Amino acid sequence: MDIMPIVAAASANAAEQTRIAVGVTVLKKAIDIEAASALALVQAIPEMPSPSVGTAGGIVNTWA
Repeated sequence: MDIMPIVAAASANAAEQTRIAVGVTVLKKAIDIEAASALALVQAIPEMPSPSVGTAGGIVNTWA
């Protein structure tokens, strides 16, 4: 009985599992980088001053 095809299949399976694990790790790192970039952008938005009554932009006419 020749076991070489079984050995080759097992080796290919192990290589594929390693390739998938590396791909998942890279994807997770990319998602973490994107999340950090999005958080930095959100934090860079300046605070909007609250408008006081009677100033331009302080009241929105919803009946217009």
